[in-house]
Amino acid sequence: MLVKQKTIKEAVTISGAGLHTGKEVNITLCPAPENHGFKFRRVDLPDQPIIDADADLVADTSRGTSLESKGVRVGTIEHVLAALTGMDLDNILVDIDCVEAPILDGSSRYYVEAIEKVGIVEQAIDRKYFEVKEVIRFYDEEKKTELILVPDDTFKVSVMIDYNTKVLGTQNAYLSDLKDFAKEISMCRTFVFLHELEFLIKNDLIKGGDLSNAIVFVNRLIGEDELDRLAAFFNRPHVEVMKEGIINNLKLHFANEPARHKLLDVIGDLTLVGTHLKGHVIATRPGHCSNIQFAKMIKHHIQLKNSQCHAPEYDPNQPPLYDINEIKRLLPHRPPFLLVDRIIRMNEREVVGLKNVSMNEGFFIGHFPDEPLMPGVLILEAMAQTGGILVLSSVKDPENYITYFLKIDNVKFRQKVVPGDTIIFHLELITPVRRGICYMRGTAYVGNKITTEAELMAQIVRKKNS
Repeated sequence: MLVKQKTIKEAVTISGAGLHTGKEVNITLCPAPENHGFKFRRVDLPDQPIIDADADLVADTSRGTSLESKGVRVGTIEHVLAALTGMDLDNILVDIDCVEAPILDGSSRYYVEAIEKVGIVEQAIDRKYFEVKEVIRFYDEEKKTELILVPDDTFKVSVMIDYNTKVLGTQNAYLSDLKDFAKEISMCRTFVFLHELEFLIKNDLIKGGDLSNAIVFVNRLIGEDELDRLAAFFNRPHVEVMKEGIINNLKLHFANEPARHKLLDVIGDLTLVGTHLKGHVIATRPGHCSNIQFAKMIKHHIQLKNSQCHAPEYDPNQPPLYDINEIKRLLPHRPPFLLVDRIIRMNEREVVGLKNVSMNEGFFIGHFPDEPLMPGVLILEAMAQTGGILVLSSVKDPENYITYFLKIDNVKFRQKVVPGDTIIFHLELITPVRRGICYMRGTAYVGNKITTEAELMAQIVRKKNS
């Protein structure tokens, strides 16, 4: 069943203090045309720059999710984005007159109420979904964080948290339908442990903080003197710890409100994928950092799916950017281990190269005599050499440097490469090159089909004798 894109009927403004700046912030949700998506406009700055709600523009996840584009930043945007997705919208321009969104009560409630007040309108164009066909998984071994996206007919989210404390142990939350977001999730507030709150106070990081916009869990014994200092900081006559282990600033909406808030954050952060999802998100111990890495992984998966019929264009009649002799000037590799024949194009962030696979390649003698296949490890090596050209071209004396692999992740071989094939490699930087370390995403095509994909990390090092 086709679903139309949606926006709101008219603009609506919500005001409140920014959590970290303490400044009064006005945020206005404005109707937007079809295919606009979600964007933020800094109306307090000259030229009113616009920042797309895009996972690739995330600049910080330490105390909320922040976006940055061309030096312009907007922060703490996860709660407003959760409301936009939770209310099943597609196109909104968010005007904001500060570097961060207001914290309000630490939830999405007031954004949802504002949307309900002005109403939602269907638009003329059909909505596009990303329908999950295979499992997408992110895992952080150090933090024991896992996010999985599995196929489903609708969008669902399951969350499990576990803080290994008496006051906040294991909790679960589940949302099976966005229609329930407003009543079941939107009012669930952010939470913090007392020791985290004390750190923020000491470092002057929550100038707009108040005991009304966060659940404060106390996981240790504290004296009256400390409670009095907290009361003074938040301009309260008195605070105390209730039997549930939380400061008496507010009552829980649900017994599992923390898990529900983490679910809210997952929805807000995954909004940065840029499209509605049909799949079941299963999140274990999620946080903003892992959410954004998962969002980038999903976005890349979508790009790969869309690019299967959009391999980089190659016109053999056009002269290459670098021919084999220029490649030899940049790379230290030599036959039979020089596996790039041409560089077609290159800019500061990406490079496209190719290799013509001949039956004369030495490895076909044994791999395999009756069914010649190019070894996957050599496809990865050719991919890495293509990426190395991008990095080495940025130094004045590339002949004095050599490239070393540090890590290869998320390798997938989707189609075999055989004699007569021309492999086109497209590599793009995942992060800027820093201290000679290059982290790139690579895709190899034969024709319009993807044969191999991987994430590669390498380092360029000056040769000892140079």
